[in-house]
Amino acid sequence: MTGENGAGKTNLLEAIHLGTQGFSPRTRSDARMIRDGEHAASVSLELSRAGVRHRVRVKLTLGAGKAAELDGSRLPSAESLRREFPTLVFTPDRLAVVKGGPAVRRAYLDRTLSRLVPSLSGLPPDYAAALAQRNAALRRAQLGLAPRDAVAPWTERVAGLGRRLVEARRETACSLEPGFRDHLDRFGLPGGRLSYEGDPPAADALAARLDADIARGTTGLGPHLDDLAISAGRELRGFGSQGEQRLAVLALLLAEAELLSPPPLLLLDDVLSELDLRRREALAAAIAGLGQTLITATHQSTLPVEPARLVRVGDGTAL
Repeated sequence: MTGENGAGKTNLLEAIHLGTQGFSPRTRSDARMIRDGEHAASVSLELSRAGVRHRVRVKLTLGAGKAAELDGSRLPSAESLRREFPTLVFTPDRLAVVKGGPAVRRAYLDRTLSRLVPSLSGLPPDYAAALAQRNAALRRAQLGLAPRDAVAPWTERVAGLGRRLVEARRETACSLEPGFRDHLDRFGLPGGRLSYEGDPPAADALAARLDADIARGTTGLGPHLDDLAISAGRELRGFGSQGEQRLAVLALLLAEAELLSPPPLLLLDDVLSELDLRRREALAAAIAGLGQTLITATHQSTLPVEPARLVRVGDGTAL
């Protein structure tokens, strides 16, 4: 997909992501996806999965949220689409996975975990809900509105779910690491490594710090404070260049794509701007064995492969 800067290439990829995942990769505000002066917007897609054609429609309405339909049937939520049509996206904003704070990497790990092991998709929100309940009990105890013993049931719950979440995140990082390392090697950045930093929260360890947690009104131990170290000979958050951080995010995406079955749709926005010819060739080799890939570029000459179909974009319209 080619076009001048500002032509609307990213908007088209955003629409495809919305229609296959139920949300935008650029904003969590539905209102920002609706044109100024309008009260609603919609995306309609025709998709093929295992040789069967499907129709998807997602409608956004100010004040009413999102509504999604698959083959004419209303879905319980727009986000239900992500279980039907796997899609992975690279945008410059995704560099936050490497250069941002620990919360961004935890969220990334949890999303990846949910895609790789759908049966565990409820684990991160279940832990978050138990943590919120424990923190509420801590604040009530802090204010003298409840006895200290009221925290104990939630301590057990947080410990049990926290242990499972840490184990699942570690397994996710271990599954990603071989592909991550191999793709970084091909991009000329050897020594790629993913390391989950954090230990399962034991109930006795949480109980031992109860006084401190009550004083603060929050739980000071658990996977909500953990991190994922992303390195290539050195830790890339603090010591990697922006080009190296971009390569790391791209390697993570490719590693995950190789683990998913069926292969996901790949949306690569502005991925070529800092890749030299050798790295573009490495990217071309990587995506050749995967599913359908949509790449944006300003000029066809910068595309890593001869496209099966070239779409030119101008004024937000495919020409």
